[in-house]
Amino acid sequence: MLTQEQKQLVKDTVPVLKENGVALTDYFYKRMLRNNPDLQEVFNMGHQRSGAQAKALAGAVLAYAENIDDPGVLAPVIELICHKHVSLNIKAPDYSIVGENLLYSISEVLSVPMESPLISAWGAVYQDLAEIFIGAEKRLYDERRNTPGSWLGWRAFTVSRKVKESEEITSFYLKPEDGQALPDYRPGQYVTLRVLVPELGLKQPRQYSLSARPGADYLRISVKREDGVVSEFGK
Repeated sequence: MLTQEQKQLVKDTVPVLKENGVALTDYFYKRMLRNNPDLQEVFNMGHQRSGAQAKALAGAVLAYAENIDDPGVLAPVIELICHKHVSLNIKAPDYSIVGENLLYSISEVLSVPMESPLISAWGAVYQDLAEIFIGAEKRLYDERRNTPGSWLGWRAFTVSRKVKESEEITSFYLKPEDGQALPDYRPGQYVTLRVLVPELGLKQPRQYSLSARPGADYLRISVKREDGVVSEFGK
């Protein structure tokens, strides 16, 4: 449970986050991926190179610091992030890796000792936030476990058909290799694909909206050709 003193310490870092937040999160990602190279197959390396991932995280950290007295206002954003985490098969132990690297990054970038009250305050904030995410994601994993045709982790699919819809858009029909049923889904839902990108020597995940009605023996995604390693790889 956060104390009022810890909340105030976090609030006091808001001006620093506004000025140096992106530099901090960029440092954090580089530190974490250097120490945990297997996570390169979880994070979008294209977004890492462009800085988009660092900017997104900096915005999220700043929003939490600014709303620390009433974090409930961030519930819709947290829900969206939880769905994305589950689509990437992120589990509770991963939060320890993120937390350790985040706290060390704050210490190293801001030149603050790890034993300082500021690091302790951010550690308490992170622990509270991690527990919220872990609890919400457990419910989503349980929902998947109890949904006919759904699955946990990664499932192998093959491209059974490819249709060029236009000069820019191609639809891919994906069938599960195990031949088992697929779950029903709602409009707007998406699926996460992870494909091996030879030029990186890594599997890279991407989210694509499902573009066919449920009930078939395949999933369909419609991909716009863009300057990205995955979309270009599948052309």
